[in-house]
Amino acid sequence: MKLFRQVFLSIAAMLAVQGASAADARLPVVASFSILGDIVANIGGDRIVVTTLVGPDQDAHVFQPAPDHIKSVARARLVVVNGLGFEGWMERVTQSANYRGDIVVASQGIAVRDRVEEEHDHDSHDGHDHHHGKNDPHAWQNPANIVIYTQNIVAALSKLDPAGAALYRKNGDAYIASLNELDRWAIQQFAQFPPAKRKVITSHDAFEYFGAHYQVRFLAPQGVSTESEPSAKEVAGLIRQIRKEKIRAVFIENMSSPKLLQQISKEAGVTLGGKLYADALSQADGPAPTYLKLMRYNIGQLLAQMKLN
Repeated sequence: MKLFRQVFLSIAAMLAVQGASAADARLPVVASFSILGDIVANIGGDRIVVTTLVGPDQDAHVFQPAPDHIKSVARARLVVVNGLGFEGWMERVTQSANYRGDIVVASQGIAVRDRVEEEHDHDSHDGHDHHHGKNDPHAWQNPANIVIYTQNIVAALSKLDPAGAALYRKNGDAYIASLNELDRWAIQQFAQFPPAKRKVITSHDAFEYFGAHYQVRFLAPQGVSTESEPSAKEVAGLIRQIRKEKIRAVFIENMSSPKLLQQISKEAGVTLGGKLYADALSQADGPAPTYLKLMRYNIGQLLAQMKLN
């Protein structure tokens, strides 16, 4: 019995070492924010371990890196970023970590949209759009762009880990198929509503790509970054526009303070709708723990409110 116990403990110890070695063999990858981390994990599967810097329900626009974030980047073999100016803090992080590995910009190759600032006070302005020439970084809001993200990530992982290239391509192809299915479904859903009913108010301008792709008109008191503060004049103009156009779809975002939209909806005489997930996933037990679920959830919320318009 004693001998059996010694053999059992020896085998258990050996398996534990082998398990630890297998875990250590996985490619350490850092993704800048939660949505991107989910996409990378779907492609890399068991061959990688993903660390996300800006987690679920967190705002990348105001992110402040901590020492643990620096350590994660220092240990990484690959860093995946969105690009388009979204992670203004990333250069400081990689420099602090003395990172010398590969950095892949997931958005490389997409059709970049310029941010269009639109005056909300149509009664006192000429009604034309005012272009400020600022790139909109929220490209993930169009699932067709995530097809390109996926291809870029597959290429980066395959270059770094040639032995896993076939798996990365297989996972990438499966993920692209899911993205295309999501896109077809969304187009069919929005086709139920005429353009006049496709009007939405959100906290900040995170849905330009979504709006252009699905022909939904989004208005917001804040700009492309949650750091920007709207003027009293802009807020008043937006309230007048909500009343004039009878917009009923008003949403807060998961990583933004609801106070401003609560004020706007109260003064405009409309009911504040549900929550949209713009720049971050929900927690694992929430309604948007993955990118695909986030998109379906957001679309469901929008459709429900459009029926009230």
